[in-house]
Amino acid sequence: MSLTSLWKVLINDSLDPCCCQILEAQGLQVVERPNLNQEQLITILKSCEGLIVCSGTKVISDIINAVEKLQVVGRVSAGVDNVDLEMATRKGILVMNITNGNSLSAAELTCGMILCWASLDPPKLLVNAQYLTSVFLLPPTSGPGLV
Repeated sequence: MSLTSLWKVLINDSLDPCCCQILEAQGLQVVERPNLNQEQLITILKSCEGLIVCSGTKVISDIINAVEKLQVVGRVSAGVDNVDLEMATRKGILVMNITNGNSLSAAELTCGMILCWASLDPPKLLVNAQYLTSVFLLPPTSGPGLV
């Protein structure tokens, strides 16, 4: 399967508008319909080759069996636990996930937490009605920076 055999893609969860722009720039027709119920999803998917979902949409065997044109299901987050992989495989539907956005967000959050922690006084821990700060003290550095 190549992208040239994809013409119409349904996005069934709320995504950043740039996702549509990227797909449309590649010549795809994008249909954005967040929060469809199963019947509505099947009706619209009958004319689509691709489906993009987050964790809110369950792509179950009933949906996969009801649509003939579907070629690819993309999940915009980690994992594919909301897609019936066995049925998709039987019908030759490619299932993939795109996790880079989540990885970047997790890395940014981690860096932000490290910077906040390093810039504040060490947090205090209450044990036996006493605050223990030595657990959280950073070792001395030879200049500015984190160790």
